[in-house]
Amino acid sequence: MVLSFLQGAKLQNNWKLRITNKKKVLLLRTLILVNMIDYYKTLGVEKTATQDDIKKAYRKLARKYHPDMNPNDKTAEQKFKEINEANEVLSNPENRAKYDKYGEHWQHGEEYEKAQQQQYARGGGFGGFEGFEGFGEGNYSNEDYSDFFRDMFGGRAGGFGRGYSSASGKFKGQDLYADMSLPLREVATTQQRTFTVNGKNIRITVPAGVYEGLQIKLKGHGQEGYNGGPNGDLYITFHIEPDTQFERNGNDLKTTVNIDLYTAMLGGEVQIETLSGKVKMKVAPETQNGTTVRLKGKGFPIYKQKDSFGDLFVTYQVQLPKNLTEKQKELFEQLKNS
Repeated sequence: MVLSFLQGAKLQNNWKLRITNKKKVLLLRTLILVNMIDYYKTLGVEKTATQDDIKKAYRKLARKYHPDMNPNDKTAEQKFKEINEANEVLSNPENRAKYDKYGEHWQHGEEYEKAQQQQYARGGGFGGFEGFEGFGEGNYSNEDYSDFFRDMFGGRAGGFGRGYSSASGKFKGQDLYADMSLPLREVATTQQRTFTVNGKNIRITVPAGVYEGLQIKLKGHGQEGYNGGPNGDLYITFHIEPDTQFERNGNDLKTTVNIDLYTAMLGGEVQIETLSGKVKMKVAPETQNGTTVRLKGKGFPIYKQKDSFGDLFVTYQVQLPKNLTEKQKELFEQLKNS
């Protein structure tokens, strides 16, 4: 539509096309927003949504479409990736502001404007723009017309972003996003993982203590750059699979241990499993059901803090005896009446 408008301007009475700096920015933004991905729509929130609104929407959708909840469902897998991509942009206020300004190609909009401003300063092009001031009298040649679009689109009039190329600027390739799910017990120690991106095998070290939602960046492992620009980056978000025995709360762990009535009443010793092996603990006499004790330093390793650990909280669950004999019942009656 923009191209047709400019062609019409050229053909009518051979008017000379005049574009001010500020006008060109609006045209560029129009072109960028024509085919943009609507991250707000992806998360199901309004553009005025707060960060809390975005976080809640993301968590709800991430649970719904998580690969673990939808095994072998390619549609859910793709939806999960789109949700994560939208969240990575909108949950970061700086990136969100760029997205609101430049749309889908928010990563390259500022670079393009900067390149155009530099070219304008050298006398070779236009900077940003705010609209057309009008068309004055004079001739506008086909060569001028071609140069204008060559400056904007690298010889193409087909949009901006993935197919964009310009002699005046090099642009970073698009970033990629991936998710990695790991069992709770595995991330208690440093792990090596290998996966394939764009046909290349990438081996990474997963430090002990990574937590749900943690994101790391692998520089240069995204899409190839444009016009000789640097490659994009690869962002990996970790998801921690729940464990049947331990519940993680930050760097601390919680677990429940069964003890019999006699140990609870008279005291004794119980064996407890931790991430580093089994340990013996003394149970104080007259321990009540639901009593919680702490094992210091037996929790989860703290991310990127060598030899630092959270605590393990053990809750005792008293098991009452079953199938009592007559003699045992008599003893309990004696205790009751004593």
